[in-house]
Amino acid sequence: MKCPFCNYADTKVIDSRGQDDNSVIRRRRLCESCGKRFTTYERIDMIPVTVIKRDGTREIFDKNKLLGGILKSCNKRPVTAKQIETLVDDIENTLTGSGEREVHSKDIGNMVMERLKELDEVAYVRFASVYRQFKDINTFIDELEKMLNEKKEG
Repeated sequence: MKCPFCNYADTKVIDSRGQDDNSVIRRRRLCESCGKRFTTYERIDMIPVTVIKRDGTREIFDKNKLLGGILKSCNKRPVTAKQIETLVDDIENTLTGSGEREVHSKDIGNMVMERLKELDEVAYVRFASVYRQFKDINTFIDELEKMLNEKKEG
């Protein structure tokens, strides 16, 4: 690391500490030439995941957009903020850890539905109704019957 004061090429790390969630490491450094100290922050440089939408357009994955949709589905349900945060983090980690640079929005929707089905069935049906664009009450009934059959079999 180059010294910001004298531009000397070699500096020595004298202290390292992880930040709150260990996603960032704070390092205190000492310039071996001028003797001044400075702080650097190290984090993983992730290539963003691109979402391919239904209409073929592409946009960068937005964790807050995902969170917003899940929050709407869980509104007035016995689901804690921590459970929602964990669900969103799990999906984000699955996407970034997959190594894929592009993912279809339907794959993300399916991940959300799988996790919501385990977390809260009403939130699942709410999300599915918007995501799958239920057109009438029969589509709702079909989805509920599928859920009931899965419960009986499982």
